[in-house]
Amino acid sequence: MVAEPIPHWPGRTIGSVHVRSTPEGPAEQAVFVHGLAGSATNWTDLMDELKDTVRGHALDLPGAGFSPAPDDGDYTVAAHARAVTGLLEHTGPAHLFGNSLGGAVAVRAAATRPDLVRSLTLVSPALPDLLPRYGPVRVAAAAIPVLGEWVASKLQLVPAEQRITASMAMVWANRDAVHPLRLRDAIEELRRRDDLPYAGEAMIGSARGIVAEYFRRGEDNLWRQAAKVKAPTLIMHGRHDRLVRPSMARKAWRTFPNVRIVLLPTAGHVAMMEMPQVVAAEARRLIGETRLGNAPLPS
Repeated sequence: MVAEPIPHWPGRTIGSVHVRSTPEGPAEQAVFVHGLAGSATNWTDLMDELKDTVRGHALDLPGAGFSPAPDDGDYTVAAHARAVTGLLEHTGPAHLFGNSLGGAVAVRAAATRPDLVRSLTLVSPALPDLLPRYGPVRVAAAAIPVLGEWVASKLQLVPAEQRITASMAMVWANRDAVHPLRLRDAIEELRRRDDLPYAGEAMIGSARGIVAEYFRRGEDNLWRQAAKVKAPTLIMHGRHDRLVRPSMARKAWRTFPNVRIVLLPTAGHVAMMEMPQVVAAEARRLIGETRLGNAPLPS
């Protein structure tokens, strides 16, 4: 019999964002950043695996989860990175985790505030790719002015169950591995967000923010930012990722100054949800190396 999943961690408002945290105990802190259309609950199981190693804090990015829309309506990667930096200033230097869009946000935060990031763990980070897969192309289409709003309005007419099932089929390697309670939680959360007046704006704004990064040039380009990251870095890609090409690991290996690459043969786009024990083992290794002052060995 499959074990019942643990409840999601309790949350509170810190600054301008909603944050879910594991209990006090470990001296070291960790901050977790979710991807597009995600929330802090994407990290529940990984945070449980790591709760004896670090005290975890997963934020809902502005406009996502239980965080309110930003007053200035800014959903760019830079704005999200400022929200993450604000939480890091509250926790003190921490181990930073990011998935997908959250990976891009974490890279910018680590590059601009190296004093606050002890290590960087990225799961399928959405860094600019000249050959994006079908999923990112759909995101780009949804980010087009007027069309994006039209798509969002039409999607709300589709039952939440269908939207969640389609989403999980895209991001999980094996949709059938999703526990029924986690599926129910996701459906209930989507229904709640459907009633929020800013939900569509937040989704479209964040999609436009990540698409803009694909075309950004100069020193603010995310790959140039990645080259400035000083923290020891771990990057994990699932071989069955339908959104981010696993082959982007090669560019990451050439770009990040101090990086180890791990390819997960049976994972999709959200390995921290699909196989939290495996991701936790790799993260603990990085955290241990950081404590000893050792750099991760590229692989």
